[in-house]
Amino acid sequence: MRVFVPGTLPLLHRLREAGLPAPLAAHAVTGALREWYVEGDGEELEYAASSEAAAASLRLLAVDPGAPPRRVVVAAELPDAQVRPAPGGARSAVVLGVDLTTDRVVSIHVDDDDAAADVAAAARCVPAADAGEEQAQLTVEDADGHELLWYDVTELDDLLDHPLADG
Repeated sequence: MRVFVPGTLPLLHRLREAGLPAPLAAHAVTGALREWYVEGDGEELEYAASSEAAAASLRLLAVDPGAPPRRVVVAAELPDAQVRPAPGGARSAVVLGVDLTTDRVVSIHVDDDDAAADVAAAARCVPAADAGEEQAQLTVEDADGHELLWYDVTELDDLLDHPLADG
């Protein structure tokens, strides 16, 4: 099963060094997502799950203001038996029952430099947006307007050595 793990650049460093321990929140194409997005094909459903992971990444940035303002989504392949639905979460929310290591990672998706200001502003606005404040919601949507760049897992070292990894 393809899973999408929300992260930050500091978490990406931890993934490279030692992996990320289970249980781990992630997103995937779940039954609830399929029911909600009836018209979507497999690719569209994976994009929806990945988008939910990007939104979760923004929430991680909101609680770690020292992290560089880049949303990070790690795509990995896991056996279905190691993934379970997360109760009460987003339609695509799942929990990984196994540590995430780089050998399971397929690709990494990260905001580019041009998104930094919008992502930083959106991270600051997450609490107000969740409370229903319209201007804050628009600021969060501005960050959502940026597409994440795609990197193969073999590019992880290059990605983390790039200046954006430092801020």
